[in-house]
Amino acid sequence: MTMISVSLVSIPANTALGDATMYAEAASVCDPLRPAVPDEPIIPAIGADGTLFPIGKLKAHQDGTLHLAISVFVFCGSRLLIQQRAASKYHCGGQWANTCCTHPHWNESLDASAARRLQEELGLNLTLVPTQVLDYRAAVSDGLIEHERVQVYRADVPQPDLPFRLDPDEVAAVAWVEVEALKADARTNPDRYAPWFMIYLSRWDELNL
Repeated sequence: MTMISVSLVSIPANTALGDATMYAEAASVCDPLRPAVPDEPIIPAIGADGTLFPIGKLKAHQDGTLHLAISVFVFCGSRLLIQQRAASKYHCGGQWANTCCTHPHWNESLDASAARRLQEELGLNLTLVPTQVLDYRAAVSDGLIEHERVQVYRADVPQPDLPFRLDPDEVAAVAWVEVEALKADARTNPDRYAPWFMIYLSRWDELNL
């Protein structure tokens, strides 16, 4: 089984990860790295001094470079909405994960990227509340590494019958599951779940969800 590690990080009180000015200030650090493939998204990576710099998404995953990301968790009571990643995804295809995840584009705030991705993948527009920030590093598949500083978001809905519009290139299926039952199944069948989701389940209480 792949070895993974995670640690919570402290963010200074005067730092707002969702603040677009953070990206605007970092834009002067360096020019965007040339994408590894045409039309590859440029995302914010994090230097050793904490300064953001632009990098191609695929290159960040090939090199294991620490970068910004978001993870959304949508709840209906005690049930969590999870998604099965499309089989065609470039890593972890067919595995189950939390409601949605993504990376902010360069010069895009975390809040905006979370709302964008929820709408793109699932067709949902919900009120998202930021909860916790964590770092993790995990080998995923095909030699790629996710090394992320993740802003976690929560949304709550009163009923599970939502107006889903799934993007078939991103999402194969969705399901509402009880969190405790999900944790139990993940312990028994870890290969069903994406590595980062296994991290989240193992450190659940620290996500402040």
